[in-house]
Amino acid sequence: MVAKTFGSAVSGVDANLITIEVNVGQGTSFFMVGLPDSAVKESQQRVESALKYFNYRMPRQKVVINLAPADIRKEGSAYDLSIAMGILQASEQVNFPELDRYVIMGELSLDGNLRPIKGVLPIAIEARKRGFKGFILPLENAKEASIVNNIDIIGVETLDQAVDFLQGNLQIEPLVTDTREIFYHSLDDNEFDFADVQGQENIKRAMEIAAAGGHNVIMIGPPGAGKTMLAKRLPSILPPLSLQEALETTKIHSVAGKLGRNGSLLAQRPFRSPHHTISDVALVGGGGNPQPGEISLAHNGVLFLDELPEFKRTVLEVMRQPLEDRKVTISRAKVSVDYPANFMLIASMNPCPCGYYNHPEKECVCGPGIVQRYLNKVSGPLLDRIDLHVEVTPVKFDEMTSTRKSESSKSIRERVIQGRERQRERFLDNPEVYCNAMMPSHMVKEICQINEAGRALLKTAMERLGLSARAYDRILKVARTIADISGTETIKVEHLAEAIQYRSLDREGWAG
Repeated sequence: MVAKTFGSAVSGVDANLITIEVNVGQGTSFFMVGLPDSAVKESQQRVESALKYFNYRMPRQKVVINLAPADIRKEGSAYDLSIAMGILQASEQVNFPELDRYVIMGELSLDGNLRPIKGVLPIAIEARKRGFKGFILPLENAKEASIVNNIDIIGVETLDQAVDFLQGNLQIEPLVTDTREIFYHSLDDNEFDFADVQGQENIKRAMEIAAAGGHNVIMIGPPGAGKTMLAKRLPSILPPLSLQEALETTKIHSVAGKLGRNGSLLAQRPFRSPHHTISDVALVGGGGNPQPGEISLAHNGVLFLDELPEFKRTVLEVMRQPLEDRKVTISRAKVSVDYPANFMLIASMNPCPCGYYNHPEKECVCGPGIVQRYLNKVSGPLLDRIDLHVEVTPVKFDEMTSTRKSESSKSIRERVIQGRERQRERFLDNPEVYCNAMMPSHMVKEICQINEAGRALLKTAMERLGLSARAYDRILKVARTIADISGTETIKVEHLAEAIQYRSLDREGWAG
């Protein structure tokens, strides 16, 4: 007899439907076909042990299991439960009248308990799209899958529960989550707030401009000046995630297995801060079975690289294309996977190995040429993709001990949202561009027009500060963002002047 159950294989952030066909006939062998990897093949031992634990038997006949379509590689241990259900139906030990109406996934332990699996959110979305009645999965993953509505999410703890449910002997209420309520309730749950930061008003202003225009930022300053503290507070002033963005972000974290037990919809923009010893693959993504890297986990959020020159050169160079394309393509011999990677890059670095070059009080002890050599670790093409270069100076004692309350993230965020709204209206005809930082060169000329006084200021600044030609477009984009925050249609001279000061650390003019 042939029985069919349905599972799913995750590829990138999407899922493909997999049909598990089980045939029990004459003979004494066990075959599994359809490009299974070692973990899938090993399911025979797990399934047999789990069946025996609940007084079922593994057929001592010829058992052929086909995972179709046969040209998609099947990986991991998540097919155990669907294989077990197919074996029970094909060997006529039980009868499941609605077996073909459910997608079934879960890893079995030897005593028949179910362990959580990765990627259940894309699987639930695919199951709903294919018109399945429900999705049977481990109870620990049920909350995550219940983000998807209009499909029954059935969380089970053991093989026996799944059997009883499919036979109709056990009623399990589908888990329902009010996604919108969770989402809107959690939007303002920020751990950090700019109100905690004393002084550093110029850096807060730079952060506000970066958030409003989606600009990348690099902060250069001595140790203890507050670079990391300011970077951690950036997500608190970014515009709230839309429901669509939240779903995209949650899908990536689901595929990577980062949501944890009883994970649900991510309502906060992610903040990822990898250590400088990270490898190329861990940052960009990859592996034999391509997994998302840190830049994809930071999608719709912030990637913070602390001590930028300490990162391996190759690690920084592989980031150049994703910064431009807002996605990363991981290609292998048999598969090519796209992961979204639309993130804001916030980097920080010391000005020199000892950390005190240009310090107002402490003396730098680095020898001649060492400062320039240290700065050269960050390549020009990468620096080219960073709009704001900000020098962070230590906070004075009077500012640190001041009782004056700093501006809260909430009030800064309101200005950022207003600026983003103006950009949204401006780029309505260009769905690929939704903030000033994403404008291509031809659009900069059209949108960022300046008057004669502005041109004269820009020319003088570029000559005196030794700014490179690549800084020209960046200054105009930042000036456009400053004008958006200010609520003006045209770029004024004061907007340009402020934008120019955020390029004073351009490579040709600083530490030269």
